[in-house]
Amino acid sequence: MVIKLVAYRITASNAILTDALESIVNILAGSFALYSVWLAEKPKDPNHPYGHGKIEFLSAGLEGLLICLAGIAIVCKSIYALFYPTVLLRITTGMYLIIVTGIINYVLGWYLEKQGKQHQSLTLTADGKHLQADAYSSLALLLGLVVIYVTRLYWLDNLIAIFFGSFICFQGFQLLKKAAKGVMDETDDQLIEQVSQIFKEARRASWIDVHNLRIIQYGAKLHIDCHVTLPFYYTLQESHREIKAIEDIINQYIPDTEIFIHMDPCLPPASCQICALKNCVKRQSAFRQKVIWNTQNIQKNQKHHLEI
Repeated sequence: MVIKLVAYRITASNAILTDALESIVNILAGSFALYSVWLAEKPKDPNHPYGHGKIEFLSAGLEGLLICLAGIAIVCKSIYALFYPTVLLRITTGMYLIIVTGIINYVLGWYLEKQGKQHQSLTLTADGKHLQADAYSSLALLLGLVVIYVTRLYWLDNLIAIFFGSFICFQGFQLLKKAAKGVMDETDDQLIEQVSQIFKEARRASWIDVHNLRIIQYGAKLHIDCHVTLPFYYTLQESHREIKAIEDIINQYIPDTEIFIHMDPCLPPASCQICALKNCVKRQSAFRQKVIWNTQNIQKNQKHHLEI
């Protein structure tokens, strides 16, 4: 941020100012992100039975809002400067400084995104993507400054600033949208697909059906609900063994996941048609076809059977 402000001070370029203002947003958002990551890692307590992970969505939302405000300010200042232009100075010095900031932001953004994916942290991932996007913006800004330096068309500085201000607003809106989805517990199709794939690969014949699958994300942790249909004649111990096996398998792929599974008894003869369990002494109808679980049918709240 300091380097970019120095570059703006030297050149009086509104395009460079756009980069500097976004860096101020980075610091404000990063400060709240630091607090959010610390709070999200706190253990559950009586007032927060699902933990404190939701704060990460608020952090991403705040960052998105600040980015949008910075973008709007940039566009307004640049439009004003089109009518009341300023003289650009020492552009080459400004270009060198922008190169330095671009490299720093890209490396830091890459590292943050890597850590965010490793720890399943929306805050770190969002910050990393933001910094990398900032680096790409700096690269494009650098190209724009080269064009200005070669052509001496200084009014292009404000057009470049307007373009990047609009791009920054778009970035902020995308972050806001993602944060809103998390707060509203909107279905994440990728997570649903991942869990349904786990069920398909680990499937046992006794798991007659899985349905009403719901996944809620709390920061880096997931909460999974689903219904599993088991043979009605299983004892409580046998049913518990099957449910425990499902929980262990899911946690092998997605560690530290909270899982609540509701057990449903099968209902012959309808359930028999989709049950591949061999040597079932209670079978009342022939097996016809196994239900293939996917993102569409595994979420439906249809008890005991799905369309085949």
